[in-house]
Amino acid sequence: MTATMDIYVLIKQVPGTDNVKMDEETGTMIRTEHDNVINPLDENALEAAFQLREELAALTEGAMRARVVALSMGPRPAVNALREALAMGADAAALLSDRAFAGSDTIATAEALAAGIQHQAGVVPGEPLGGANKPCLVLCGERATDGETGQVGPMVAALLGIPVSTYVRRISLVDGGAAVEVERVVEEGFERVKLTLPAVVTVVKDINQPGFPTLAGKITAKNADIPVLGPDDIGVDRVRVGLGGSPTRVVKVFHPKFSRDTVLHTHDASGKAVDALVKFLDERGIGLK
Repeated sequence: MTATMDIYVLIKQVPGTDNVKMDEETGTMIRTEHDNVINPLDENALEAAFQLREELAALTEGAMRARVVALSMGPRPAVNALREALAMGADAAALLSDRAFAGSDTIATAEALAAGIQHQAGVVPGEPLGGANKPCLVLCGERATDGETGQVGPMVAALLGIPVSTYVRRISLVDGGAAVEVERVVEEGFERVKLTLPAVVTVVKDINQPGFPTLAGKITAKNADIPVLGPDDIGVDRVRVGLGGSPTRVVKVFHPKFSRDTVLHTHDASGKAVDALVKFLDERGIGLK
């Protein structure tokens, strides 16, 4: 019997850059079916998963195979992003979608995704993820273009009680597939870290160039069964997700107003323009030497 490694890729469907809209009353993002795309860095995470799948088969000479599972939380139209992930090469996908998830901040989102990973792995909440006979890796983009927080990946790792490495630009399997060695970007260069699986890795765009869906992949994805799961299905307490489970709030959303008080001085031989500029700088504590 061939051993299996599960690689979970967290996918987020985000509005196209020019189509981000906020609800000024609730402070939450308006998410509709139109003009949405897979978060670009999550595409890099998907490509990294596919490369690791091939690497594992070569490393173990076929004794182990990797199963790439795309997992997302969002409204029902987010299933389109998961179908695209399947068309690109994912083996399976699941969507966490329920009114109870609406309005989740990064903490509540991580709660749902961590529970979703455990559900897909067949692990009872509270029990350790993976094991010697079934290693597990969670991949996601370093951040999403709609929130730019970079918090969800590390929070998922904390909730699952497993190690995490962020800003990763290279990743490879070591120890026969029981661990990964990553190269992560830091302020003054990079550092190499070895993580024993299970682990969470968040990637940057430099890690690879994402591929494209194939025609055969699109045909398979179109008819694929993608389960839609709610809080009760994945065993997460409803009070820990959605607006009720979100300790952070957007207090106010508004469009900034720019006002400029421009004073135009015309150059002449009197020197008044220069005197006015010197006075202007002095009033603001900017002295001329």
